[in-house]
Amino acid sequence: MTEPNLIEAAAAEAVTLTSELIRIDTTNTGDPDTLVGERAAAEYVAEKLTDAGYEITYVESGGKNRHNVIVRLEGADRSRGALLIHGHLDAVPADASEWSVHPFSGAIQDDYVWGRGAVDMKDMCAMALALARHYKLNNVVPPRDLVFAFLADEEAGGKYGAQWLVENRPELFEGVTEAISEVGGFSITLKDDVRAYLIETAEKGIRWMKLRVRGTAGHGSMIHRDNAVTKLSEAVAKLGNHRFPLVLTDSVKEFLAGVTEITGWDFPEDDLEGSVAKLGNISRMIGATLRDTANPTMLTAGYKSNVIPSVAEAAVDCRILPGRLEAFDRELDELLGPDIEKEWMELPPVETTFDGALVDAMTAAVLAEDPGAKTLPYMLSGGTDAKSFQELGIRNFGFAPLKLPADLDFSALFHGVDERVPVEALKFGTRVLDRFLRTS
Repeated sequence: MTEPNLIEAAAAEAVTLTSELIRIDTTNTGDPDTLVGERAAAEYVAEKLTDAGYEITYVESGGKNRHNVIVRLEGADRSRGALLIHGHLDAVPADASEWSVHPFSGAIQDDYVWGRGAVDMKDMCAMALALARHYKLNNVVPPRDLVFAFLADEEAGGKYGAQWLVENRPELFEGVTEAISEVGGFSITLKDDVRAYLIETAEKGIRWMKLRVRGTAGHGSMIHRDNAVTKLSEAVAKLGNHRFPLVLTDSVKEFLAGVTEITGWDFPEDDLEGSVAKLGNISRMIGATLRDTANPTMLTAGYKSNVIPSVAEAAVDCRILPGRLEAFDRELDELLGPDIEKEWMELPPVETTFDGALVDAMTAAVLAEDPGAKTLPYMLSGGTDAKSFQELGIRNFGFAPLKLPADLDFSALFHGVDERVPVEALKFGTRVLDRFLRTS
């Protein structure tokens, strides 16, 4: 085959690999006892890489069902820092009764690949896997070492995936200076059909927090002034209704300035949230990066309807802007007071600048496939395994390129019903990633 035909073959394989990875149910509930398919997915990836000629590193991390696959492709200049391309194989749960197609069918229909993990993030894993195979099978030597990592447990914070590897097997990432992964490089359509590709340069910090209130147990028919359920409900309502202050970080300022340059739209600080709404579907994601958030997600109390329990608990998903942790803690203490017990698992924010040779290579790769487009930095309201890899001094970006239909509500697909990725977007992304990896 000619080179263009080889790349098109790799792009077509990325579509097939996405479908096949979705068929492997890798639901991660956060409870190790309920894991189903992370190991099967890792074995699938390992087989594909071994068949292409790689010597793989297959790592069990924190349990018989948590597996990671890492390979390194040597580059032309081994004195340069290596580039890490990482993706997670696990996915959040899905209720099949809510979906138009079965969430683990991997169905290819209506020009989309459907199923849980289609955009989070088996699409990127498939593109990376297809290109890793393509390079090895065709003796392609990239400019520098490429490290491909397919990881476990991202959806529960990476304790048994990226975090475990960073703490226990850091030598696997020796020499890596930069990394790319999910939730970046996708397009949004702005004024006059101008597309901007958003490259993730920052992430909010994560705090998954448990609130606990203690009270006096008793019979449900009697008068009680020390009811743990009542006190917890009041605290959760206060926190859930609270609005943290608006804070404009550098990455958000740069994103808004870029949109203004493209569209002419203004984003005045005295009506910032209202003006951000002009961005359409993506406004939910961008709006969530304007302030800290604390969203109650689960309540647990009691064991019988006529028994007042002595303890009530709530889970709260907190997302904190870079540089805001101390202020967030002060505000939380003022809101909840001293009687609410708090415990949490915390992952740090991520932030880098939108400049340098790697950013130039990303932009050039996108423009080669979509000449009229723009690239812009943005902050992700969620989190990725970048939070772990930055502990090794690695500079992290979200760059999983997809050229999306203007009317697709992309942000709603993450952890949503009827998650799907356009077939042509997968092929586009594979071509862009190939250009990027050959020139970065």
